[in-house]
Amino acid sequence: MKKNYLFSLILFCLSFGAFAQKKSTPLAKRPALVIGIVVDQMRYDYLYKYADRYSENGFKRLMREGINCQDNHYNYAPTVTAAGHTSVYTGTVPAVHGIVGNDWVDVATGKKVYCTDDSTVVTVGTTGKTGWMSPKNLWTSTITDQLKMAQNFRSKTIAIALKDRGAILPGGHTADGAYWYDSKEGRWITSSFYMKELPAWVQAFNGEERAIKYVKQGWNTLYPIQSYRQSAEDNSPYEGKFPGEKTSGFPHDLKEGNPLEVLRSTPYGNQLTKEFALKAIENEKLGQQGNTDFLAISFSSTDYVGHNFGPQSIELEDTYLRLDQDIAEILSVLDKKFGKDQVLVFLTADHAVAEVPGFLQSKKMPGGVFDRVKATSDMKKAIVSAFGNVDLLVSEDNSQLYFNHATMEKLGIDHKKLFDVVRSSFQKQEGFSELIDLRNIKGSNLNELYTRLVINGYHPARSGDFMVLLKPQWFIGSKTGTTHSTLYAYDTHVPLLFYGWKVRANEITTRTSISDISTTLANWLTCMEPSGSIGQIISKIGNP
Repeated sequence: MKKNYLFSLILFCLSFGAFAQKKSTPLAKRPALVIGIVVDQMRYDYLYKYADRYSENGFKRLMREGINCQDNHYNYAPTVTAAGHTSVYTGTVPAVHGIVGNDWVDVATGKKVYCTDDSTVVTVGTTGKTGWMSPKNLWTSTITDQLKMAQNFRSKTIAIALKDRGAILPGGHTADGAYWYDSKEGRWITSSFYMKELPAWVQAFNGEERAIKYVKQGWNTLYPIQSYRQSAEDNSPYEGKFPGEKTSGFPHDLKEGNPLEVLRSTPYGNQLTKEFALKAIENEKLGQQGNTDFLAISFSSTDYVGHNFGPQSIELEDTYLRLDQDIAEILSVLDKKFGKDQVLVFLTADHAVAEVPGFLQSKKMPGGVFDRVKATSDMKKAIVSAFGNVDLLVSEDNSQLYFNHATMEKLGIDHKKLFDVVRSSFQKQEGFSELIDLRNIKGSNLNELYTRLVINGYHPARSGDFMVLLKPQWFIGSKTGTTHSTLYAYDTHVPLLFYGWKVRANEITTRTSISDISTTLANWLTCMEPSGSIGQIISKIGNP
């Protein structure tokens, strides 16, 4: 009896000791650092298209060790850079956060607005107006704002991108620093909204003139060009050219025109961004001061390369192979500095992209470039024929037509009558599908999904009167290179990966939306979701 009692007592003590030891090392309430990565113009299939050539430590590591949301889509249109970055970080849609495009017309004043323009601030880091920027046009808070508030503003937020809008909008209203690239001198700059002068480490980085050094290298393929078997032939007639080049093929010299601007359209723009981001972690001591800091990185060069050369180009494949190495380096630095379980990383895109119509046509597939000039000219003639010698058109932005409401009211021109006239004119244009009356979206000839996408992208204070919907794989642009902005899946389907702190490897095949990202992060980080959030929590996380 005594032996059994003694044995039970020993087991209890051992169990209690193990329990006490486990309880003495609880998992951190939050990670040391959150890193948001937005790859500009990254279509979902790029995760797989180039997978055979990716390393094991970049995209593949994020997919292998993290959560892969395989059916992640934008839930609004138009799909463009400013709206995309904002929606990722606000957990909502343009109808709520107000960033309805890169540019729009303020309906009340009739003035053209750039998404981050702010004439009340000045440039910091160079001369000129490239730093007259802030997030003042953003109506809601961001996850970066909410995380700072949850920690009584003791944490840091730094946002970095070649594009001003790719840094400013993710950084939110409370960022400690948002930096973007100025191609006049190849420098990283900011605005007086954030600070009076550049930190010493940014000045030192600019002083190294890395952009100039990259330009002097020229751009040739990372591997032998014949090994790029996932792309069309080099020097394709559907590709754009760099300034001064006679062909679109490799190697690219990069020295004509403004080389520091051309840099954006090469993989070197991403490499420069990565180097600057790693310097920010080091010099801002991100994740090293007892709070959960946030680093927002946008890799913009993928967008510039895609626009110029298209999804089937060797240039784009080479850009992604190099970006894979950049991401692998970032993860390696995080391993050494923090350990995987102390950082939370997500990766997504601000929009996807269409195929080049000329390429599709060469393969006997449908698609085309819409003749915007002819369509606009014919529409204006139709308006004159119907209403007299009057020019009602104010602007064309985001595939939307803005009309002069004051003139319409003065002349007694009915909105519905104008819609019928414009629609009838556009129906004669090749590639046209439908004209959507943005005051009566549900009355349009759209299926339920597309109706919801248009509603989510519309706000009467900043959106146009009518939206021009083209047929799939038709767009307004050039016959070389490509673009985006539509409600079709090739523009809305983008990657979404979560990795690191408490994340268990998982593949999610149910539909998720871009609005879910910040809502999910808020849940995981135990802070309030952004003020306009409409997203759902994607997946619960647990002990690694």
